[in-house]
Amino acid sequence: MTKPGPGWLYGLVAAALLAAALHLAEPVLAPIAFALFTLALVWPVQRRLQARLPAFIALPVTMLVTLVALAGLALAAGWGFSRAARWIIANAGMLQAFYAQKLAWLEGFGIAADMLGEPFETRRLVWLAQAVLLQLQGVVSFLGVMLVFVILGLLEVTVAARQLEALGETRPAAAAVLRGLRRGAAKLRAYMLVRTVMSVLTGLAIWGFAAATGLDLALEWGVIAFVLNYIPFIGSLLATLLPTVFAVLQFGTWQAALTTFLALQAIQFLSGSTIEPRLAGARLSVSPFMVLAAVFLGAFLWGIPGAFIGVPALIQALTLCEEFEGSRWVARLLSGRDAAPAPSLHAAGPHGASE
Repeated sequence: MTKPGPGWLYGLVAAALLAAALHLAEPVLAPIAFALFTLALVWPVQRRLQARLPAFIALPVTMLVTLVALAGLALAAGWGFSRAARWIIANAGMLQAFYAQKLAWLEGFGIAADMLGEPFETRRLVWLAQAVLLQLQGVVSFLGVMLVFVILGLLEVTVAARQLEALGETRPAAAAVLRGLRRGAAKLRAYMLVRTVMSVLTGLAIWGFAAATGLDLALEWGVIAFVLNYIPFIGSLLATLLPTVFAVLQFGTWQAALTTFLALQAIQFLSGSTIEPRLAGARLSVSPFMVLAAVFLGAFLWGIPGAFIGVPALIQALTLCEEFEGSRWVARLLSGRDAAPAPSLHAAGPHGASE
């Protein structure tokens, strides 16, 4: 008889198998996950419309609102990135000349070209820009599949809620799941509202800075920052690095690149670390470590779509954990809130009593 192994080893193996399954099933699970997330956002619209209009009218109106919002976001991202990619393709010769100029400058300090690795070729940037354009075309098919799931979900969400309510009369776990889903949906709507407000403000600030400094594609950088700001950490970093690289190519000086980088970082820090926490409040408080882990884990499993959906999935999972006594400690541990703040030194006397 073999001796059973430690429980943590089985858990680690199970987690690895689950991650592999999620990665392989991305073409199916990613549209479903985004559809469930979209349902949580648009269901209040459907419910209010059904209270005033027949169901066969309320559903098309809800779908139209959803389609306009998703199409607007996708078109904004496609427009900004495609304009930047076309700029690279159109200015390929200038980029190659810029590279040769800087290479000659380095050789003046005794740094040979072969010390920098493989030589830079403009066609690599052109290939990268064309790859970005192809990826943007794939977004259309992804949205189409997702919308099919959203339509079917809107038709069944009321029935599913009633079934959980009926089961909750005899099974408390079903009632807890229903409460967790409702509370999680409310949190997700608040989360997206805050992200949208901050995305708009960040996009406007970056557009204003780029226009004031004469950086090419100023409006495009603002739109790209607006879209990327929906992805915590990674999106903000890309929205900073891309204009910085273009500042190097356009102005040709490290001072311009450093100024651009520091200014954009200041904008991102002000919005992400000062304004956004005040808007979100304690209701959406999640450990920053877990937010970063959710973003990178989602990116590892599903790429950019996973980086976007990682934090909403974390918020919903923690909300469900709060509904069950056995898992409530997980939600408290990962909330980032101090359960028992230390007493103030000014409020206690020398012997620990209040003065």
